[in-house]
Amino acid sequence: MTSRYGLEIRAAAPIDAPGLAELFASAGHAAEARDLAERLAAMRDAPGAALIAAQWGPPSGLVVLHLYWGLDDPRPTAQITTLLVGVEDRRRGIGRLLLKAAAQAARVAGCGKLEIMVPADAPSLRDFCRATGFVESGLRQVRSLRKQG
Repeated sequence: MTSRYGLEIRAAAPIDAPGLAELFASAGHAAEARDLAERLAAMRDAPGAALIAAQWGPPSGLVVLHLYWGLDDPRPTAQITTLLVGVEDRRRGIGRLLLKAAAQAARVAGCGKLEIMVPADAPSLRDFCRATGFVESGLRQVRSLRKQG
């Protein structure tokens, strides 16, 4: 999908599961490769996307978004349910590239908004969201997918 300095952003596939298990473990989240492979296969037919950042080896980042429709908007909303960059790969622009790719996937799917839930105990994620154009809306961080004039 996107490439920058040898870094590729592409759809995650079940074959990426062992590397994703390592990525989750580096962030302190236990996930079995077999379970991740099954979930990625199940997500293939669901509305949304799982995108990874990969360079020369296991994935260094992951973004997962799901689409949902509400009664208050004629277009669906894309919600980021996972945004993860390996600890040693942070501060290299990988998170921004993943967000850019997620926003593009959401636009192609006809979404009008991109949102992410930010836990109260994640101030660095909250700061990252603000720096990348999200605006607080209750518990959610929401970013328009249309250019502001």
